[in-house]
Amino acid sequence: MLGVIKNSLFGAVETWPWTVLSRGGTDDVPYEERACEGGKFATVEVVGKPFDEALREAMPKVVKYAGGTNEKGVGMGMSVPVSFLVFPAEDGSFQQKVKVCFRIPNSFQADPPLPSDSSIQIEQREPMTVFSSQFGGFAKEADYAARWAQLRSVLEGTGPLRHDCCYFTGYDPPMKPFGRRNEVWLVRE
Repeated sequence: MLGVIKNSLFGAVETWPWTVLSRGGTDDVPYEERACEGGKFATVEVVGKPFDEALREAMPKVVKYAGGTNEKGVGMGMSVPVSFLVFPAEDGSFQQKVKVCFRIPNSFQADPPLPSDSSIQIEQREPMTVFSSQFGGFAKEADYAARWAQLRSVLEGTGPLRHDCCYFTGYDPPMKPFGRRNEVWLVRE
């Protein structure tokens, strides 16, 4: 576990591969349209808990998996961002269902170690195109929800978007005090 923390603070962290297709938005809500590669992800789904509580439960599990709590006992290092698949409700709030998704680093994509924790699943995710808007700080559900609403407003009329789900993302370990990076991703249909 200490190795994961040391690596995330001082080591190289692999970034999920994507290509920027375009940039747009407003001064307050800029965005990038990105084509994100697919790949294998370690996921933990939490149902019946609010977003912030679900992250407190799921994040340590994926961090431990990446740090070596897996069948091979191998530390893979972290990749960023860690994405949180969330599900909007019809009233504009979010369902109490969150899937935390850690993209397995490229060197382990072909043969990822199996998790030791049965709540962690290895899933194959297809490539996707997203509209991403970045913001800073220690993000909580209210911060992500506000940015999600702003980005939806800015993107109105730009083309078909998925309304059944979206992604919130985080790039930084919890002990990083400033210069933090968070994003909201809306998925193009």
